[in-house]
Amino acid sequence: MLALPETAGMTAMRRLRTLAALALLAWPALAAAAPAPIRIGLAAPLTGPDAGFGQGMQAGAEQAVADINRGGGVNGQRLQLIVRDDAGDPKQAATVARSFATDGVTLVVGHLNAGTSAATLAIYEDAGILAITPGATWASLTARGAWNVFRACGSDAQQGAIAGTWLAERFPGKPIALVNDKTTFGRGLADEAARALKERGGREALFEGISRGDKDFSGLVARMKAAKVDAVYFGGLAAEAALLVRAMRDGGFVGAFVGSDGILDKDFAQAAGPGAEGTLMTLAPDPRRLPDPPRDRRAAPSRSPEAEAFAARSYAAVEVLKGAIEATKSADPRRIADLLHGGRAMRTLLGEMTFDARGDLTSSPYALVVWRRTPDGRIDYAGNEVAR
Repeated sequence: MLALPETAGMTAMRRLRTLAALALLAWPALAAAAPAPIRIGLAAPLTGPDAGFGQGMQAGAEQAVADINRGGGVNGQRLQLIVRDDAGDPKQAATVARSFATDGVTLVVGHLNAGTSAATLAIYEDAGILAITPGATWASLTARGAWNVFRACGSDAQQGAIAGTWLAERFPGKPIALVNDKTTFGRGLADEAARALKERGGREALFEGISRGDKDFSGLVARMKAAKVDAVYFGGLAAEAALLVRAMRDGGFVGAFVGSDGILDKDFAQAAGPGAEGTLMTLAPDPRRLPDPPRDRRAAPSRSPEAEAFAARSYAAVEVLKGAIEATKSADPRRIADLLHGGRAMRTLLGEMTFDARGDLTSSPYALVVWRRTPDGRIDYAGNEVAR
């Protein structure tokens, strides 16, 4: 059989096939050369009553990861954020924690709430997962010195100490009522405020609990008036705080009302009514906004005050992990924990963060602020720090 002469087209086709074959052979080597991303879990309440806070956490963590990756990543590796919704529910939080363990995620930003953090502590510890919370202020979270838990925020002990000290100094010998919403968060705050009040010679006249969802506080206000209390400390969240303030003012109680950052909510002042003016709360003076996005990105959407409160702190939590990974040249959670426990300062948009041996910040970020009426008629707290 005679062989047909090879044409120029056939030669070109053969060359293309050869190049394609070489590319296929080279692809596994190229893929292997690209380092796998460092995965960071985000556990936040994206649904449920605390979704506003959780959505801020997600916005902050996502922007931090995007900004870090835009700058070249960490030690030549990109970051990948794995987002899970704990709905603010301890049972769902435990499911989220177990899913991170199953998926091999060993670094987590979260959880937000005291209850969800408590439900996941043992799971993370057993699985070798390091967690840094931007919002769980529950003092007992770090009390037993677990190796793997850090706080990019203050603690109830710090908040309660500031409030209890202020009450003792401002109302020496006067009867004080302490109220909490029976949650881990609210009761912890009230316990710490009571401790500081007692240590400084203050007088506790009432210590009572309410439940989340309660709406009628007339009986509680009557007991406050009967005890002739001069001030009230409340450990809990904005919805019940607002109704309690309204009931107090409607009932003729004019004493001071002091809360925590749990009452930080855009609807607090409106729900509490004119009596919200003068309300005090302990608050970490965070930036109200994340850093402005680069010009090549779409402008960030506007966020509610509660979202902004945790967006910046979640951004900072990712920065802490980035700095520790760079310093240790490793994403190993044990090595990162050892570095942070050793007092190495981490640079973040909130300033330097340094942790003690238990995982708490070495300095309290809280100040006492007051809600005041603004020239345009609103009641707001921005910039209203109270001199101690």
